[in-house]
Amino acid sequence: MIVMKFGGTSLEDAAAMANACEIIKSRIKRHPVVVLSAAAGITNALIRCAELAAEGKRLEAEAVLRDRIIDRHYRIIADLIKGLGEQDMLIRQFKIYDEEIRSLIYGISITGDLSPRVLDFVMSYGERMSSAILTEALREYKLRAELLDSRKCIITGSGFGKAEPLFDATREACDAVVRPRVEKGVVPILQGFVGANEHGVTTTLGRGGSDYSAAIIGTVMHAEDIEIWTDVDGMLTADPKIVPGALRIKEMSFQEASELAYFGAKVLHPSTVLPAVEKNIPVHILNSRRPQLSGTLIKSQVASANIAVKSISYKRGISILNISSTRMLGSYGFMKKIFDVFNDHQTAVDLVTTSEVSISLSIEHSPDLDSLVAILKEYGDITVLRNRAIICIVGERLRDERGIAARVFSRLRDVPLDMISHGASEINLTCVIDEDRVPEAVMELHDEFFSNISEPGIFE
Repeated sequence: MIVMKFGGTSLEDAAAMANACEIIKSRIKRHPVVVLSAAAGITNALIRCAELAAEGKRLEAEAVLRDRIIDRHYRIIADLIKGLGEQDMLIRQFKIYDEEIRSLIYGISITGDLSPRVLDFVMSYGERMSSAILTEALREYKLRAELLDSRKCIITGSGFGKAEPLFDATREACDAVVRPRVEKGVVPILQGFVGANEHGVTTTLGRGGSDYSAAIIGTVMHAEDIEIWTDVDGMLTADPKIVPGALRIKEMSFQEASELAYFGAKVLHPSTVLPAVEKNIPVHILNSRRPQLSGTLIKSQVASANIAVKSISYKRGISILNISSTRMLGSYGFMKKIFDVFNDHQTAVDLVTTSEVSISLSIEHSPDLDSLVAILKEYGDITVLRNRAIICIVGERLRDERGIAARVFSRLRDVPLDMISHGASEINLTCVIDEDRVPEAVMELHDEFFSNISEPGIFE
């Protein structure tokens, strides 16, 4: 059994959905379980509906619902589904979705309540819509597809907006709901990103959580493979928007992939690889527009190679907080107090560097930054550097290769570095620079490490 997840761009219109059906049909002998994102742009449109409603702009919200969501799906149905009876059935279902979302818009506009719980329920419609259409399309491809409700399969806590899966409960649910279908030769179709708590209330796993859904299902069902179908050829040596000649990486370790995902690589959701690591399930990143390519295989261990750097990623929207205090000198407990402040504000720290009397931390910029800074001023002098970006250089052999840091700093000699971190992880070297210098830095580093690649079999 394998798990196949299709992202939004792989479902964006009738042609993309037809292509997804062909890919699923080609895997039918491997007993696929299919996990779907919303069609590209739909989740953002649903969020916009909810925000407009919360602002009291009900008519504007309904216009977005009609023009950008419902009518778009009607066009996909008309272009994709050939049977008139099946078209009518889907249109009736989408009229129900339309009425339900309009009721939500009305309620939000009256109460002004746009809590994470309400927003989760609104956002869940994107995946419910795409999965309803693709299930019917697969049946026209003569496949025994059955639409299931992920809220009965992925059981989570009640952390609305970014719920944590409850693996034991999810395993029991999947064994009861999904596994019997697979054993009967049915193709189960599930919504990514969406789950429910133990009381049946709709939750979501956070933006990009469809990848996570696929990994969760693959883990609890002991899948032999997890395939992430997207619109790129796999994990690349750099962002192709900055480096058009970026190379495809044929194989990566779980550690490499998770570091890249955390530090900005958009191909993979950062949490995706975590459940798969525990069960040693390989993850394939594949391009639905070029399914003949082998993509990138991510597994627990990769063959040793004579290449130190595998990829360069970046993450924008970073702020640096520099805290200086003589109270740090020779004292204990100071660092704990600082990190307690970040914990109280539910703010994750990316990088940390320290000296005898100062500490520098990088965080993703948030609206809560000013109140965070105000509290930290109680512990020392603080300066804030905004509009920064993290550059991350990743490779399994980074620590074993001499001279890597010298090559990095030499190549970035004209780019001011605000922070440097190396050693906390054996496979990455990170630095923080001004956001505006990201394209220059990435191109320079890519040229340094990938312009004369001679190692066979790693890149393509």
